Amino acid sequence: MEVLDLRTSRDLHYLRESEQRVNSVERRVKTAHNNLQSLSAKGLQDLKQSVNECLPLLAVVAQYSADVGQLDYLKQEVERLSTALILLQEQLEAYDYSQLQHRAILLEDQLHTCINTLGCGRLTGISSPVTIRSFGSRFGSWMMDSMMPSSDNRVWSMDGYFKGRRVLEYGSIDDFTKGQNFVVHQLPHPWAGTGHVVYNGSLYYNKHQTNIIVQYHLLTRSVLLQRSLGQAGYNNTFPYSWGGSSDIDLMADETGLWAVYTTIPNGGNMVVSRLNPATLEVVRSWDTGFPKRSAGEAFLICGTLYVTNSHLAGAKVHFAYHTNTSSYEYTDIPFHNQYSHISMLDYNPRERALYTWNNGHQVLYNVTLFHLIQSFADT
Repeated sequence: MEVLDLRTSRDLHYLRESEQRVNSVERRVKTAHNNLQSLSAKGLQDLKQSVNECLPLLAVVAQYSADVGQLDYLKQEVERLSTALILLQEQLEAYDYSQLQHRAILLEDQLHTCINTLGCGRLTGISSPVTIRSFGSRFGSWMMDSMMPSSDNRVWSMDGYFKGRRVLEYGSIDDFTKGQNFVVHQLPHPWAGTGHVVYNGSLYYNKHQTNIIVQYHLLTRSVLLQRSLGQAGYNNTFPYSWGGSSDIDLMADETGLWAVYTTIPNGGNMVVSRLNPATLEVVRSWDTGFPKRSAGEAFLICGTLYVTNSHLAGAKVHFAYHTNTSSYEYTDIPFHNQYSHISMLDYNPRERALYTWNNGHQVLYNVTLFHLIQSFADT
């Protein structure tokens, strides 16, 4: 519900911003329809361009439709759990404490199963892009904290990929869109690349010209931890195809904090490691077998690493590695690379959205996940 509420608020803001443009296009179409002879070739081309600029609204409307299905399923599960609780209450006197505790554990497991079913799935589609803002250089990153409650809509941006220290913190997505109401964090150590992530109140980033990960606490404005990432390459040893010191890419999904990188012993293939956020120690690693220099960018959803085949126009999600089964598959999931040069691509599980920094534009994509739903009666 928090995810849906946040996304609805975000999309409503986008729809309101687009309303004036849609009304203007509607008036122009009506005028052209009523007086076709007055429409020149250039006027027709301009009108087509204006209509095309309104097409991303279709993806927003489609997402609303998909959310209705999710809400309907959630309603059914809540009704099922409510019925089970009523039966438990009726039988309260017929069980001893240990039996009641067992029943309560079963109900809790069912609830967690419901939550996980709604929260995780396999990527099947990516929406049309929605441009949130256009500012900064060609390279950079922007993000929200997926571990914070939906009422916390702060946004962080980090312009550039080389020796940067300046992090801008905006009070809300609306402030970020308008470029107002922000504070500045001056990092004690410069960053490398664009693979940063904000997770549970801390910024995690790769320290310039090292394979060290830094945990910077945003509230206290202090470094809590630094740790080397084993034999991970750095300083453009194993970057993504676009370069930019993108050797180490930090990510967060529904299951925790991750690092994607490669090492010389791995022969340049992408390694995905789950990290302990409190210690930055590697919990477990997987060799995906996919060469990192052939990847445009990558992101994680529900423990699955998705890799694009390019950072340029025509890019698509080409490869997926499933950490839960240690298996991979080749995919063909297209998406519109509107500004032709992606230097940052990350997934936010709270919003079910992909964040990109695309040639100086900050862009969002909604994602479609396939859920294999199994009823509790069948489990």
